[in-house]
Amino acid sequence: MSAAYRPVQWTRFKLAYDAALGLGVAAYLILYLRFAPGWLEVPGIGGAELRMRAFGTCAFWMLTVILCIGPLARLDRRFLPVLYNRRHFGVLTLFVVLAHMYAVLGWYAAFSPIDPWTAMLTANTDVTSFVGFPFEWLGMAALAILFAMAATSHDFWLAFLGPKTWKTLHMLVYLAYGLVVMHVVLGVVQAEESGAFPTMVAVSLALVGGLHIAAGRVEHRIDRAHAALDLADGGWIRALRIDELEDGRGRTVTLPSGERAAVFRYGAKISALWNACAHQNGPLGEGRILDGCVTCPWHGFQYDPETGCAPAPFTEKVPTFRVRRDGDYVLIDPRALPPGTRTPPIVLEETKP
Repeated sequence: MSAAYRPVQWTRFKLAYDAALGLGVAAYLILYLRFAPGWLEVPGIGGAELRMRAFGTCAFWMLTVILCIGPLARLDRRFLPVLYNRRHFGVLTLFVVLAHMYAVLGWYAAFSPIDPWTAMLTANTDVTSFVGFPFEWLGMAALAILFAMAATSHDFWLAFLGPKTWKTLHMLVYLAYGLVVMHVVLGVVQAEESGAFPTMVAVSLALVGGLHIAAGRVEHRIDRAHAALDLADGGWIRALRIDELEDGRGRTVTLPSGERAAVFRYGAKISALWNACAHQNGPLGEGRILDGCVTCPWHGFQYDPETGCAPAPFTEKVPTFRVRRDGDYVLIDPRALPPGTRTPPIVLEETKP
């Protein structure tokens, strides 16, 4: 895979992933439309308003799941397959949001003789009150962010905007989530006697916040464990024991500078690379060796463990680190070498021809 512009290539995994997403959304909408009036104790609800809530709650839960995937994958590698094509999840979420907006416009048009857009955006303009703030505006702002993210989800835009700008844009998903939460709280929760919507918001906030805190605590514990790494001669650090490395898997080491190195054992060799993938800064140390290459767990970008270069014809490169053995330990020179620099690996034993 490469960050350069290339046509979308569908694989069996991507097709299965998208099929599962589509079936999940369809199942949710069918169940909501069939059973929600009874569950929410609003027997008179129906038509456009019911469809509006079906699409709206579906998009809300989809956004919640999207924000939970990252920390879940950090806590347990078994969630990495869900992370792999998360951008597809995000694009589908946008379409569900657009369906929600279409239903909302139909609802407004049914009760107003004027243009539905005008009716929706001018029905409430009380910006001086928190409780009475126009929640429609919050929803439209969230929609604008989600649209910008979906429109730039292809790797062409990553290469065009640059990793830093692209990453900053896509981190706005957290702002979009906050806007959606306030959209629901000010638009629905205040007017409902049922506890379903307050419960939905509370569960979502608990999941997103709790998982991010848990993942952050794990990362902090790892950083503290490496903060007191022993220094060897010449400024090298004693990073970890050799027996801590699983063949074909990586381990992340936090360097004194605060940056991270990804250490890999592949057969009888050990090498160290920069931990951030050149694609979207994915954590290479949480990946594995596939076809002789370090493979990023996020989107499958690959690098030669000794050079940090992506296999031809791809051109991505990451910095490498010098390594050497000291008894049972792996020593790392924390001064990163230029991207694509070949570095001799640690050889644990003589390999047979």
